[in-house]
Amino acid sequence: MRTHRIAAIGGDGIGIEVVAAGLRVLDELQRADGGFRLDVTSFDWGSDYYRRHGVMMPADGLATLRDFAAIYFGAVGSLDVPDHISLWGLRIAICQGFDQYANVRPARVLPGLASPLRDCPPGALDWVIVRENSEGEYSGIGGRAHRGLPEETAVESAVFTRTGVDRIMRFAFDLARSRPRKHLTVVTKSNAQRHGMVMWDEIAREVGRDYPDVTVVKELVDAMTVRMVLRPEAIDVVVATNLHADILSDLAAALAGSIGIAPTANLDPQRRYPSMFEPIHGSAFDIAGKGLANPIGAFWTASMMLEHLGETSAAKRLMAAIEEVTARGPRTRDLGGDARTDDVTAAVCDALAGAAVR
Repeated sequence: MRTHRIAAIGGDGIGIEVVAAGLRVLDELQRADGGFRLDVTSFDWGSDYYRRHGVMMPADGLATLRDFAAIYFGAVGSLDVPDHISLWGLRIAICQGFDQYANVRPARVLPGLASPLRDCPPGALDWVIVRENSEGEYSGIGGRAHRGLPEETAVESAVFTRTGVDRIMRFAFDLARSRPRKHLTVVTKSNAQRHGMVMWDEIAREVGRDYPDVTVVKELVDAMTVRMVLRPEAIDVVVATNLHADILSDLAAALAGSIGIAPTANLDPQRRYPSMFEPIHGSAFDIAGKGLANPIGAFWTASMMLEHLGETSAAKRLMAAIEEVTARGPRTRDLGGDARTDDVTAAVCDALAGAAVR
């Protein structure tokens, strides 16, 4: 039997709840499939850990995670811990520490769900957003001076390197080439950002010469939001900077029905380090601890993790169970229903076991 060592980090808020639900579904999938086993180790890192120890994870956290096959992550963020501490102390520390430079966020309207776009034809919204995940606007380069004085200054530098841009472009072009439409939208803002984004455009053109079979469209980020709303059928694979794709992928999730269903893979495509898989919804303080979180995003994320681990048939089986439940219910309130996290989790487990969905 194939065994994969998985690190599970619930983190904060509903992240803890949906990771627990995801592990429950993965347990059921292992029983139903019979061909693989996940050896899961859970870590209590996050804002609670910070309150006890003054750090989001221990100093040797990356070394501890290094030998796992993948990381299953929930969310990070708490009302009483500054966001720049929680995010940089855990999620970004793992992404940058393991050079998970390709953030992949699929968005599509699942069976039974509806896009808020009034005239969205069936199948029109089926996108994959590729986010450069290691540099750009989230490089952490900058500083503050003259704090508290009228001339106080804050500088945040977006850093782009030829290596970083080239590799994310090639990843996006390869992904576009693998899909039926072979279409890539390169998002930019080079009309206003005259250095980093101009280089971004130039490298996109250079890399594109190696992919003559891929149709490429360049779109300014503000115009991209309009295209996503008015012409969803004109989009397939999208590549954008760390900040631009962060924003656009949340819009994509909302247009697909709910941010609660959206998954993410933070990939090291060269597989030197473990990749990390997380739903994109965040810690959702308003519903944390109430059992109301939609676990579908965490389940879809688990399917992406299985695909990465080479468990293709299990990944497809899990995705089929998810789609069976979104088509027939139950649904959480963000999808117009009144089900609780446990209700949806039980329904997906039933679907995996071959039972009728409750």
